[in-house]
Amino acid sequence: MRYLCLIYLNEAELAAMPEPQMSALNARHLAFNEDLLNNGHFIEAEALEAAGAATCIRARQGRTAVTDGPYAETKEQLGGFYLIEARDLNEAIQVASRIPSAPLGAIEVRPCRDLIVEGVSRKASRKTR
Repeated sequence: MRYLCLIYLNEAELAAMPEPQMSALNARHLAFNEDLLNNGHFIEAEALEAAGAATCIRARQGRTAVTDGPYAETKEQLGGFYLIEARDLNEAIQVASRIPSAPLGAIEVRPCRDLIVEGVSRKASRKTR
């Protein structure tokens, strides 16, 4: 089963991190990616720009409204994600607990679901591993 692990971090704390410490954290993420790839859990991962670089859209009644910035103002912002493969939620939690940024914020683990079209279950992603 696929799980999305959303990494929430305090951007002010991250911005205040000394460059050598940030570099070491990034290196740990790259090593973690390789570990996930080698043990069959890795599907995709990305780090995200700061929430201030976000653009929100809302499409209603044929019109699209565009606003700058994140949808909600909170102390912790979405900083990145891992899309993983795991047997079940317990295994996904074990994988997510090893994400190098976990000690700095919170990791939301959410199961992915297939899309049902005319009674047929389909993965939303067409990407194959």
